[in-house]
Amino acid sequence: MAAATGAIVYKNAVFTIEETSYANQVRRARLIPDTPEQSYRTLVPDGVVVDVDSTLWTLELEGLQIWTAGGLADFLNDNAGTAVDCLLQLASGTGKPTASFSIIAKPMPFGGEQGEFLNSDTMTFTVSGGVTFGTSS
Repeated sequence: MAAATGAIVYKNAVFTIEETSYANQVRRARLIPDTPEQSYRTLVPDGVVVDVDSTLWTLELEGLQIWTAGGLADFLNDNAGTAVDCLLQLASGTGKPTASFSIIAKPMPFGGEQGEFLNSDTMTFTVSGGVTFGTSS
């Protein structure tokens, strides 16, 4: 069997919020789907009823705490409670997979351990309105 083609090493990715790039401040940007599923078995051998619900997406984000103008922490804090548009592109360039979505901004943690870079633990944001997948142009 031939090796698979199209594999992407997650580096040099694009991550923007409101068209401002934060890729140089973020270590993790990942969309996680949650698609609830339930099944019900009845007493007969073929008696299984399955229901698959709508997918709910969550953005996992981990980044540096930069609290000056142009910093992700500063932006999220200043826009807490506001819907903001995001773009995640798995690699820079044209023809690469993209995901467009909106989240409600919320503040990053403030502070950390002595002698360490100030970064956030993984934060989670619920995606509102779903995710639109596409290809970069």
